[in-house]
Amino acid sequence: MEQLKKLEQVQKTMKLIESGGYTTNHQDSDRFLANLILLLIQPCGELNSETKCSLISEHLPKISVGFLEEVSHSLTEEGIMAVNQPQGDQKNPVQNTFPISLNTKTHIGYFETDFEDMAVIGMDAMQRANSTLEDFVSYFMFHGMDVNTPQSIFRYLPVLSFTESYIYQLDTWNEKMLHISTNGDTALRGSNVESANVRVMKMFRTDPIKLLVLLLEHHGLLTERIREELRCGEEYWDLERKLCCSLLTKDKVSMEDVMRAIHLKSFDYRVLNLLLYQLRETKVNDLHMEFLSISEFLVEVSDDSKKRLWNCMGVAFVLLISDFLFVPYATSKTSERCCRFDYEDDVLENSFNILRMFVRIYGASEAQTTLAKCICEAEEKYDRLLKNLDPQLSSKYQRRCEEATKEGGKISGHALGTWNMPPVIVDEDLYRSNVLNSRSTMSTYR
Repeated sequence: MEQLKKLEQVQKTMKLIESGGYTTNHQDSDRFLANLILLLIQPCGELNSETKCSLISEHLPKISVGFLEEVSHSLTEEGIMAVNQPQGDQKNPVQNTFPISLNTKTHIGYFETDFEDMAVIGMDAMQRANSTLEDFVSYFMFHGMDVNTPQSIFRYLPVLSFTESYIYQLDTWNEKMLHISTNGDTALRGSNVESANVRVMKMFRTDPIKLLVLLLEHHGLLTERIREELRCGEEYWDLERKLCCSLLTKDKVSMEDVMRAIHLKSFDYRVLNLLLYQLRETKVNDLHMEFLSISEFLVEVSDDSKKRLWNCMGVAFVLLISDFLFVPYATSKTSERCCRFDYEDDVLENSFNILRMFVRIYGASEAQTTLAKCICEAEEKYDRLLKNLDPQLSSKYQRRCEEATKEGGKISGHALGTWNMPPVIVDEDLYRSNVLNSRSTMSTYR
């Protein structure tokens, strides 16, 4: 963690340089000054700050560019510096010296020993992120990009894939914390239960998203809007844990918190979209962002009440239920023929679900009606924003929605699907108990 702490110190010093009026208005120059200031404040025998400043004033003018190059060459030959920059590429001569690089055995060892305090992206997180990236391809049309051109995808894939995988890894930790609160120590078996629980909670206490922020900033991709959306992600995870714990403890659930959470939930799509603007070096289109934001809200609500149908071949299709937007989801899954709502899964796993929250706030008799009113208001805004889009883009987007509807298995009724609410679960504790008992019984007879 030493290298990360040093990088954080540099960032803080650069902010102090800016607030103190010493900025050069050039990021690399300010970083150099920050490193110099940090060197000056380091203890060195009996030298005080005044003596150090005097030494700099007296001797710095005597140091020539030639001398610096001679020292650099000498240290590089001895293997002290790890700068292997090609001669013809002087655009960023310190590119390979970034502390979070994995190009040396030292840094690899650093990650291996200290990974518990950092975000280590697992294969599961990458696979889950892949489904989001497949959906995100539909955003390309808002950037004038052709999804059928491989270069359009692969050119920006590393940054987009890494970012989404990182976010999903954090989401996995958040889910573990939720499961701990749902099942207590029964969620984990053996002598490592307590240490595992503490380790997961420690992930969120140590600001795990900070490393992603630093990496994006290092590559010149971080903007204040991206930083704010990442903060929204942290706020969503906090709200999810708070709300889901309230359901378990029968505490009061705030409607304000619920609506805030459902609007924050798709923060990762907005991060990816803003990153794509940065990668393409184009100005953010606020109308497109607002339209996609309300689309994301409708998708999140429909995700919470969608129905998964498994056929006998074990291929799953999700019939998404919106009057305006239909997003298919398909995955390979070995299962018996069955039918289940995501809402029911969220109850079992104690995950955030807007219908669950509405049932707690308004009761079983009014929850669906109240949610339907909320959906109607959102769809009115969606329709209004859709009309404000460029006619060609609007037409193209609607065609894609219709295609996605057919891909999802909808072959009759409204071209873009229809809403379909699942039956509400009044007593969640009883429901979970019945399902667990049923699974236990089935396992006994197999």
